[in-house]
Formats: sequence, C-alpha cells, structure tokens
Amino acid sequence: MSERRERKPSAAQQSRHAARELAVQGLYQWQMTGKSITSVEAEFRSQVADDDLEDHENWVKVMEIADKALFHELLHNTVRFKAELDREISPLLDRRLEDLDAVELAILRLGAYELSRRLEVPYRVVINEGVELAKSFGATDGHKYVNGILDKLANRLRSAEVSARRL
Repeated sequence: MSERRERKPSAAQQSRHAARELAVQGLYQWQMTGKSITSVEAEFRSQVADDDLEDHENWVKVMEIADKALFHELLHNTVRFKAELDREISPLLDRRLEDLDAVELAILRLGAYELSRRLEVPYRVVINEGVELAKSFGATDGHKYVNGILDKLANRLRSAEVSARRL
C-alpha cells in the first residue's frame, strides 16, 4: 500500500489562496450589501486593526499572507466584468443565476474571471481553488456544484488547454 504524500503549498501558493479567500468574502459582502467594491476593500483592509472581530487572529493571518495586489485585482475585476462573467456562467446552470447560493455565486464569478482573464493560471488550479473555497465557505455539498460548473466553463473557455491535458 503506498502512502499518498500531500505536498505542502509554497508561500506563494498560500499567498494567492489567501487572496482568493479574501476576494470571495469581499464579493459576498458586495453582493449582499450593495456597497461599492472600493468600500468593501477598504473595510477588509481596516479590519486587521479591529480586535473585536470574532476570529481576529485568523483574519490577521490571512491578511498578512495574502497577495494584496491579487486580492485587489480579483475583487475589482470580478465586479468590473460581472455582466460578462454572468453571461458565461448562466447557460451552464440548472437554475437561474439569482437562485444560486450567494457564496457559490461569488466563487463561480471569481472562477469565471480567472478562467477568462487570467490565462497564466492553469484551469485545474482555478477549479481546485473554487472547490476548496466552496468547502471552506459554502454549503455542505456546494463544492460539488462549483466543481461541475467550473469544469464545464473550463471546457468552453479553455478547450485547447483542457484537451491537451487529457492527451
């Protein structure tokens, strides 16, 4: 019996994952409150100094290691391209976009942004990150739904990359 050894993510991978965590939380807040994305980002950055946060220690850790430039890009550009991203996602859904869980919607929009606009990120990384974010923040089986939609979207947006991987 062979043991599967999990590779520990590099510091850069941890930094990018932390940026995505913050971006999903920021997108969720933006969707729920209707505040400007600039206000949401400013609130996130100021919460590091807020000792009253329930999970302050974890929040500070995530903010400290997060790639701030990536966080800013993901947050602002996902909102900037929201209409286009929604048009890419909608045909793949089994329900209306408005009927999606807000966390899953934020994750799908983020994944759609990365698949369509951040071509340097391998599609498998985008899908894996979406699944991990859904496991952390979404409903019990939300990660399965996110996985299915992002996989279909990768096939549409990056068919050459997906086909090359399967060879």
